[in-house]
Amino acid sequence: MVVLAKGELEQIALPAAQPPAADVRSVDLSAPAGPAREAAARALVAACEEHGFFRVTGHGVPAELVCAAEAAASGFFARPQGEKDEEAPTLGYGSKRVGGNGDIGWVEYLLLGVTPAGAVPVASASSSTLPCAAAAAASSSSSPTPAGPLRDLLDEYTVAVRRMASAVLELMAEGLGLAAAGGGAGGALARLVTRADSDCVLRVNHYPPRPAALGAPSLTGFGEHTDPQIMSVLRSNGTSGLEIALRGGAWASVPPDGDAFFVNVGDTLQVLTNGRFRSVRHRVVVNSERSRVSMIFFGGPPPGERLAPLPQLLGDGGRSRYREFTWAEFKNSGCRTRLAEDRLSRFEN
Repeated sequence: MVVLAKGELEQIALPAAQPPAADVRSVDLSAPAGPAREAAARALVAACEEHGFFRVTGHGVPAELVCAAEAAASGFFARPQGEKDEEAPTLGYGSKRVGGNGDIGWVEYLLLGVTPAGAVPVASASSSTLPCAAAAAASSSSSPTPAGPLRDLLDEYTVAVRRMASAVLELMAEGLGLAAAGGGAGGALARLVTRADSDCVLRVNHYPPRPAALGAPSLTGFGEHTDPQIMSVLRSNGTSGLEIALRGGAWASVPPDGDAFFVNVGDTLQVLTNGRFRSVRHRVVVNSERSRVSMIFFGGPPPGERLAPLPQLLGDGGRSRYREFTWAEFKNSGCRTRLAEDRLSRFEN
């Protein structure tokens, strides 16, 4: 349940708009070795350069697992508010507030840190896609409360999607020519999100239907932002609402897809590619009579990982657009900003 205090409706009300549908490139992760896989790698790189956003097919995540996890999440959000509040310490449940700097949205959510074995609860339910509290989740791999069916399904789902994210990054490395460069550069990209100390997060968002009584034609479900991590992998239940910003700044809606996953390029990947890939600005708009449930895996590097443009991608001039920093330094800086602010500008050379 999302309850707005006096004056908060004005913060999230949006005018009626019907942005055009985004032209989203598809990448077949199951393409066999040879010309088909080379074509898939080229399509992936082109999508990251153009919009920083693409659709993944042939991903290998079982449809029955996705459906079961979505159904369990929907069942949780349909429970009485008191029961959901009781689960805040074990499932990272929160509502309305996105981060700690004043951003709000028509959303309630679960926020879980990720270990190689699955998901563990994030200690603070006031967190956002900015991983301010994610480090607290890594301190414990088990919950004092026995995991129920929802937790079990989210664990299994997280393992499967993390595996897919690794495969996407391996294909990306091939498209960038990193695998051919030798020295382990190709696999290094994928290992950033699969190491035991990688700082990854699973977020499950529920956007309730827009109440007609509020009078606003549309509401901000989740305000415009970029994701700070390397990449995020998104799956939703078929209800529209996700929008991406094109290079010219105009918004475009992303048509739902019941079989595919969507991938966002994050700020960190923009840095690693020296700006060649674009961290996509996106938002969720609520204007439907149907609930929207989305599950997002955020793939982040280990806290102490030193990040800078990869030497192989600096080009002939060798100029780095970004100074070197650690992931912990970058996310701590991001925690002090509002959702829509440009976090990368502080790290440009």
